[in-house]
Amino acid sequence: MSRSRRSRRFTLALAAAATVWGAGLPLAQAQGAPKEVVIGYQDMVLPWRYAQETQAVEKATGYKVSYRKLGSGAEVTRALASGAIQIGEAGSAPFAAALSQGVPIQVFWVADNIHHAEALVARNGSGARQLADLKGKKIGIPYVSTSHFHALVALQAAGVQAKDVKILNLRPPEILAAWERGDIDAAFVWDPVLAKIKQSGQVLTTSGEIAAQTGKATFDALAVRTDFAQAHGEFLTRFVKVLAEADQRYTRNPAAWTADSAEVKAIAKWSGAEAASVPDSLKLYAFIPPAEQASVRWLGGGKQSVVAQSLAATAQFLQAQGAVQQVLPDYAVGVNDTWVRHAAGQ
Repeated sequence: MSRSRRSRRFTLALAAAATVWGAGLPLAQAQGAPKEVVIGYQDMVLPWRYAQETQAVEKATGYKVSYRKLGSGAEVTRALASGAIQIGEAGSAPFAAALSQGVPIQVFWVADNIHHAEALVARNGSGARQLADLKGKKIGIPYVSTSHFHALVALQAAGVQAKDVKILNLRPPEILAAWERGDIDAAFVWDPVLAKIKQSGQVLTTSGEIAAQTGKATFDALAVRTDFAQAHGEFLTRFVKVLAEADQRYTRNPAAWTADSAEVKAIAKWSGAEAASVPDSLKLYAFIPPAEQASVRWLGGGKQSVVAQSLAATAQFLQAQGAVQQVLPDYAVGVNDTWVRHAAGQ
């Protein structure tokens, strides 16, 4: 399927979902039902998987929490748009695309600075030893993801036009299957799939290297539907505290997160990663405490915040590639530092 057809399909799906939201579908909470929330997550290797395993969110908030694993950031934003989930986990590129399409969400927590946790890897035998060698090659990438964004940025910086390569829209598990069959020459993806394809491939560049070279950083985050946020502020404050505590549990003693630890076993269970690869995967990310997230460097600062500026830059790039049709004048409308400030005691 061509990029333009994929773009149209993605745009129509988000528009339809946003229309459903606009029709005023009520949340169960608004009807006096027990307090509950559905959280969409992906196969990312993150410390808060341990909180999922230990039901820390339920214990801290008193809410019934249901977790729904989704295959891509695009699936997460579509589920947010339709109201199938109230909170979703995705990269900055899917959230930039969703906000550009009018999906009513607010980014409220930066799960990680992606840094070197996403990489472009060429399969052994593909003949690609540098980015310029990817001309004419097949590259597997989850469409409208942070990896997709950075792949296009890296190729452009290397003088390779998007039309000179064949980008296949594949979710991480599909990338691994295509890689093992020899159907693709390269892939840009994250762990646990990244760790597996590295075993028979060569890393050409990472998101951290691309950000350093171009100034275009990427991150993973959590976003909440605006209607849910307006009615459940206290839940979000307590939820952010759980997220922060999970990150701190890791950052204050990463050496304790070994393959046989309860924390790593939980991450392996929820993400689908191999426990042995989790400790090294975690080292590739940077995890940010609430006080720092509340600063201008991340969520604070309105239009000048790094998150808002990154979303804007990503949206502009996606528009140039035909992945979104419009760009907002200010992406701060989709960024909210309220709950990280509360969690940080500000």
